[in-house]
Amino acid sequence: MNALITLLVPPFQNLTYGLPDFFPETFWKEGMRVAVPLGRGPLRPGIICKLGTEAPAGVRLKNVTWPLETEPLLTAADTELMLAVSERYCLAPGTAAGMMLPFLKDLNVTLRRLDIQKKKQGAGEAPPKAEEKALLHLKDISGMSAAQKQKIAGELVNGRAQILPPRQDAARSERCILSCSAPWPVRPNALKQIKCLEYLMLHGATNHRALVRELGPGSASVVQSLLRAGLVRLESDQDDIRNEELQELLAEPASPFSFTLTEDQQKAVDALIPLLDRTKTAQRLLFGVTGSGKTAVYIRIMQAALEQGTSVLLLAPEVALAHKLRKDCRLALPSADIVFYHGYQSQVRREATFRETARKKTPCIVIGTRSALFLPIHNLSCIIMDEEHDAAFKQETRVPYHAKEVAWFKARQEKALLLLGSATPDIKTWYAASQGLLPVLRLPKRIGKNSLPPVELVTIDKRRFMDDKDTLLAPSSLKALDETLERGEQAIILLNRRGFAPLIYCPDCRSTLSCPNCSVGLSFHRELGRLLCHYCGYSLDFPAPCPSCGHMHFLPMGEGTERLSDYLTARYGREVLRFDRDSTRREGAMEEMLARFASHEADILVGTQMVSKGHHFPDVTLAVVADGDLGLGLPDYRAAERTFQLLVQSSGRAGRGEKPGKVLIQTRNTSHYCWKYIMNADYEGFYAEELARRQRFRFPPFSHVTLIRFSFERGDDDASAAMQDMETWLRTTAKERSLPLLGPIPSPLPVLNNVMRYQCLLKTDEWGGARRLYYDALSQPCASKLKLFLDLDPFAML
Repeated sequence: MNALITLLVPPFQNLTYGLPDFFPETFWKEGMRVAVPLGRGPLRPGIICKLGTEAPAGVRLKNVTWPLETEPLLTAADTELMLAVSERYCLAPGTAAGMMLPFLKDLNVTLRRLDIQKKKQGAGEAPPKAEEKALLHLKDISGMSAAQKQKIAGELVNGRAQILPPRQDAARSERCILSCSAPWPVRPNALKQIKCLEYLMLHGATNHRALVRELGPGSASVVQSLLRAGLVRLESDQDDIRNEELQELLAEPASPFSFTLTEDQQKAVDALIPLLDRTKTAQRLLFGVTGSGKTAVYIRIMQAALEQGTSVLLLAPEVALAHKLRKDCRLALPSADIVFYHGYQSQVRREATFRETARKKTPCIVIGTRSALFLPIHNLSCIIMDEEHDAAFKQETRVPYHAKEVAWFKARQEKALLLLGSATPDIKTWYAASQGLLPVLRLPKRIGKNSLPPVELVTIDKRRFMDDKDTLLAPSSLKALDETLERGEQAIILLNRRGFAPLIYCPDCRSTLSCPNCSVGLSFHRELGRLLCHYCGYSLDFPAPCPSCGHMHFLPMGEGTERLSDYLTARYGREVLRFDRDSTRREGAMEEMLARFASHEADILVGTQMVSKGHHFPDVTLAVVADGDLGLGLPDYRAAERTFQLLVQSSGRAGRGEKPGKVLIQTRNTSHYCWKYIMNADYEGFYAEELARRQRFRFPPFSHVTLIRFSFERGDDDASAAMQDMETWLRTTAKERSLPLLGPIPSPLPVLNNVMRYQCLLKTDEWGGARRLYYDALSQPCASKLKLFLDLDPFAML
């Protein structure tokens, strides 16, 4: 018998192999991982995607070397999902599985023979032959004769041997974790220690072995010094899991997540529960204003699913919101089996969670970010996407999938309910609803007596403020903040720009300090005392002489969260919490900071868009958007939509308790059409105007937008010439095929990490024409010198 095998490593192709006859045909199953030969190189991992395929005429097939498991880790549906994702984005078949689930490629398996006792090798004794070993590795088996493999296969089939899971050696699971945030108590000239600490701050918890390899020779002793000083701690994944369980046991008992559904919530629940029976696929949109209690509806649906013996997948766009939803579910459903999964967990831990979920045959709740979609969940009846509009549900690199599309495909496979929740749905989602393709359930009112808080626009301009020259906040915003704190209430301030200052200007040579690897300026991070590139990680000590003129007169331009929080700390003489990617990189810092704000250890929370979604703090009565114009001017047809969504979500953080709230949005352009809708939280009014604008210019949902990106190393003259040839071919071919092509032109960020970037856009009525153009571009001779990347419905245009 033959099988079609999908390779999990380059070239990621589907290849036909013979199945060795020393296993019965019933042993092999679709979805099973196997090791196969390819050329003269080492064995490659693959997945059986189809059994019983025909061999090409006149071709002698190679055989599969050995199975990597006796029962498939992936179901046939999981394999189908992975192949479909790869096919949609014109990738080789095994790309999605190989890149999204890297542990599937592990060939480090061991076969244990139960009838042979493991013997300790004595001094001077010859090592046992492979067929005499109690533990066999893949390299031992691959070197055996057919007769020896036949014998081992018989033992495996008859239960006298077993394939053990991949070994978890200490070095593989040990991670280095920052114990405290910057600034660190190290000598200024301890450059290697500072480099190690900065690496961990930028990259988060890092495998011990990988950290030493990344930092270079002599770094092992540096890491040991930091471990002894207590600035870094070493933790295995099992320690991490145990610590998390211990913290939950020792945590102060929280009040149960008890609630009584409102009339609108009950109507929504009554409409959704019958759709959990798994007789056909269904999709619904839960459209509710901020604070209307969408989470309570989710919990009732999960409770009903568990009672029916089915599982639920709850997706959040960001880890902070996933943590909050997990906490709510634990309090509301204390006996439920809850699985937590996200991309910031270590690979070892994600693999353990994946294997544990695959073994589960009982109903569970899986909570996580977009990557949780690829977990093998048994008997799935419902997929919930909270904040379905959020751009974080789109992956921009490697495999550029959108979680909503994958969730819909998975729901169709399982005949499950797909429930999308948002106060500000994606324009395309609402358009589908308006066309009758997506039934809508509404939650028009906030829970409790309070209504949505009033929103005021505060005009700011290029002048420095008369009373407070070192802050972006206007006098009226500061006055409102003063009054909020005097009443003992809390405030959240949104500034969607991290660091101290986004640019450093040298007045002597009239230039800004920029990254030598990228076409962007360097941002000043005062806590680190360095200038950083937010794209490639390049950094410089600061202050230091200007690289252009040698002078040291600098002007920080603009304001980031670090500068704003420093100013407010000095103004009020109390701690101000800063909630952004920099301050939450240390493991546990995110949960710690949210808990401190909830317990009033600090009354001001300054943050990026991370503060805008899902958080519920009853004592927050003031929300300030420090710079509402950020994002409006980006070269992206979604700019106004994203600004509307972000600011309405941010406004929703105020007045969620018994006390009324207030929202201030600072802007330099009060005439923009989006403000009147933001001030009234009028989503449907904004949708109508935005839809008319998109129809005029044929942007989605009235077309399909495809981005094709081309890149090559800076300084590669041959690749530059190839790009010119590609441009000529694209323009000619697109004209012949009547495809509306914009570009190719340099990307808005034309150089990143010493890579030249070009892009073109196509607006078509269907995806087929754009995908065919991409496929044909790949086959052009000039494409061999370029890296091509296809993004359907792109979210990142820069």
